[in-house]
Amino acid sequence: MLQPQLLEEEKVFKDPVHRYVHVRDRFIWDLINSAEFQRLRRIKQLGTSFFTFHGGEHSRFNHSLGVYELMRRILETFEGRIQLTYEEKLLCLCAGLLHDVGHGPFSHSFEKVFRYHHEDWTRAILLGDTQINTILRRIDEGFPQKLAEVIAKTYDNKLIVSLISSQLDADRMDYLLRDAYYTGVNYGNFEIERILRVMRPQEDGIVFKFSGMHAVEDYIMSRYQMYWQVYFHPVTRSGEVVLRKIFQRAKELFRQGYSFRQEPLMLLPFLQDKVELADYLALDESVILFYMQMWRKEKDEILKDLCARFLDRNLYKYVEFHSKGFQLLPELKELFEQAGIDPAYYLEVDTTSDLPYDFYRAGEEEERIPIMLQMPSGELVELSQKSEIVQAISGKRRFDYKLYFPMDKVMALSGDLSQKIRERLGVMENVEASRQDHSPD
Repeated sequence: MLQPQLLEEEKVFKDPVHRYVHVRDRFIWDLINSAEFQRLRRIKQLGTSFFTFHGGEHSRFNHSLGVYELMRRILETFEGRIQLTYEEKLLCLCAGLLHDVGHGPFSHSFEKVFRYHHEDWTRAILLGDTQINTILRRIDEGFPQKLAEVIAKTYDNKLIVSLISSQLDADRMDYLLRDAYYTGVNYGNFEIERILRVMRPQEDGIVFKFSGMHAVEDYIMSRYQMYWQVYFHPVTRSGEVVLRKIFQRAKELFRQGYSFRQEPLMLLPFLQDKVELADYLALDESVILFYMQMWRKEKDEILKDLCARFLDRNLYKYVEFHSKGFQLLPELKELFEQAGIDPAYYLEVDTTSDLPYDFYRAGEEEERIPIMLQMPSGELVELSQKSEIVQAISGKRRFDYKLYFPMDKVMALSGDLSQKIRERLGVMENVEASRQDHSPD
């Protein structure tokens, strides 16, 4: 049986959210010091949110340590309630620590253009020729595969999976608290101590004492508010639109055989669609920002302009986009083309949506593990059956559509063309204003 390998002295990280992150296990300490984990210091947790909330500069490294610490504290609360082996506990701790190790620079924008998913890269890092894989195999030869299954939500122990992948897990709890702290908002705050106190382990997952229902409600509403007030903030989304357009333009120019003044050597595997694990691990946000600095001096006016916009925060403006907007969009694209403003790069409909809470519905592709309450009798009841607040938002996906464009380019136009474009954009904006004017207070 695997025996604990403890450090001679506990290592402690000072943390602004959890106060301290405690590390006593040698395997965890070695994983933190691996090259692949240290790379997360160079990748922001919140992507382009720093354009909106200047404090939102924290890293994936920062968040991953926080998830590990929450997982450690959860396991402490489970002592005496369920028997977990040292290997099972280590599996939980490693899942908390390494769940985001596959994220790339400006992850979601980068992924959309180059059609990669960070979870696939997480699996590749766990199982490939990496320092992390070497450390995990010291635990057990089959440990990397077990950990990959936990993160992929296919591992047979549902309790372990639910601790890192459910509607109330260590990952979500940390990023809500951490992102709220660094952005300076109050929306993401909830009673984490109370939630940890009422959390109970079951064979099929975690449940929460009925007496702690209000703390769980608070968490659900915090998540709802953070998505719409922080993660989906229109300025943040504008930054993502410009970023996607930079990657899109670079990819198109490469396809056309364009000769870059500064050849993007570290991006060539992505542009050629021949990416090896070493290529992916060599990429971080400092590399992307370096190429942006070079590309703002390129001959290509579009790439040059887009990079300058991102670096100087000269982002796109937006109007609300509804059914009337979809009718006007083809005409607006044509007007942009007549004005010499390429709509492929300067006119973008961005869609956001969120489902704050749901429970399993037969026939749906994605099974969402419900949050269960443990009643005083021991009976388990799904959260929305007891909470009127949660019931009101259960299964209700909210959508938001915005049309992004460079206002400065539109304003620089003269004559009838400028007036027509502004009229069409004004119609879209007025549709939303009218809708809001007639909505109940």
